[in-house]
Amino acid sequence: MNVEIVSIAKKEKSLYDPLNKELTKMISRFAKVTDTEIFNKDVTKAHTISSDAAQRAYSKVLEPHISSCYSIVLHPDGKIVDSFEFSKLLDGKMSVKFFIGGAYGFEQDFLKKSDAVISLGKITMSHKIAKVVLLEQIYRGFSILTNHPYHK
Repeated sequence: MNVEIVSIAKKEKSLYDPLNKELTKMISRFAKVTDTEIFNKDVTKAHTISSDAAQRAYSKVLEPHISSCYSIVLHPDGKIVDSFEFSKLLDGKMSVKFFIGGAYGFEQDFLKKSDAVISLGKITMSHKIAKVVLLEQIYRGFSILTNHPYHK
């Protein structure tokens, strides 16, 4: 299985990098993980204009990544799922893409193009922390599906 995380984020070193690497390694027994971070000139410029402009810029750079595989968008207004419901999002899929938006979220049209819209909870967290939480839930989800003791 292939899992790709596509996010609006600057490619920079983070104190979370070792944890991301460790979680990716743990997931590798179940799936190959690809992490794509996008923050180009158009996104940078749009941030100086308005939140609507930023959302449009996010959609423009992310839409080419929504393909025939199952796509899941992380969004504050998405469905809150527990770990067992999350594991069902992974079950039986050959390829899954997760999308983490920028500071201004997603346009409604982009959300409609996805297969699922979920929330990691009502709290606000940085994108770097959201990615760590997502990776942990991906590992937990695969553990649930394979009855691995990690999730217990």
